[in-house]
Amino acid sequence: MRFATVGDNTIDEYVGAEELSFVGGNAVNVAVRLAELGRDVAYFGAVGPDARGRAVREALVARGVSVAHLLEIPGTTSTSQVTVAPNGERHLSGEDFGTCADYRPTAAELDAMAARGVVHIGWTPFAAEIRAELRKRGALVSQDCAVAEGFDNLDVAFCSPGEEEQAAREAAVAALAGGARLAVVTRGAQGSIAFDGTRWWTQKALPVDVVDTTGAGDSFIAGFLSVWGQGGSVEGSMAAGAAAAAQTCHHRGGFRQDPLERMERSG
Repeated sequence: MRFATVGDNTIDEYVGAEELSFVGGNAVNVAVRLAELGRDVAYFGAVGPDARGRAVREALVARGVSVAHLLEIPGTTSTSQVTVAPNGERHLSGEDFGTCADYRPTAAELDAMAARGVVHIGWTPFAAEIRAELRKRGALVSQDCAVAEGFDNLDVAFCSPGEEEQAAREAAVAALAGGARLAVVTRGAQGSIAFDGTRWWTQKALPVDVVDTTGAGDSFIAGFLSVWGQGGSVEGSMAAGAAAAAQTCHHRGGFRQDPLERMERSG
């Protein structure tokens, strides 16, 4: 089974207690982590003709992700502002989706995605359309439902409403009511749960000395899909997700990389 991710790429720009920049975005982070786990993966999306776009492309190529369907279109590459508090806590404080907001895959691109077998959707304004088209083509489809709306036509809905157990269970039930076949809900340091409408599963988070939690949820998704996409059990997939998330907390950024130099918006 091969994998594809579609949707957001970005440059995460840390401000406040840290002034660093990294390549990121849910769809990019998941693609990179899948490749690091030994999976054949392609990324589908768009960047602008600027230095940020070149950084995204170079990061993917360097880690073995296929960029045959990474387009360069007019506009600017997405940026995300991550505010870092003196105690190290981080929160997303601003986003400019740039060319990601304009990327709408063609029928040929949807065919190429579906041919890979398992497709993960990150942020995109066309998520509902992509899910429906991939379902018609017989692909297995997952989505980060914290960044893209809708649960219909999903084999796996990944949710992240916070650490509180009741909120997690309610999110899982809502995802299945909306049409997902399986809901997987991450709860940060409290681990994760999954629900298929009949059975509940739980997975503890692994203990880790946290450097940066940015991208940990994306790594969980990649770890889960790397096993589930090969026909693995929900239990085994959740354990793989927990292990991948823990590894990501050991470094800054959504995957191991050197910080980028800050780039002016003109590229």
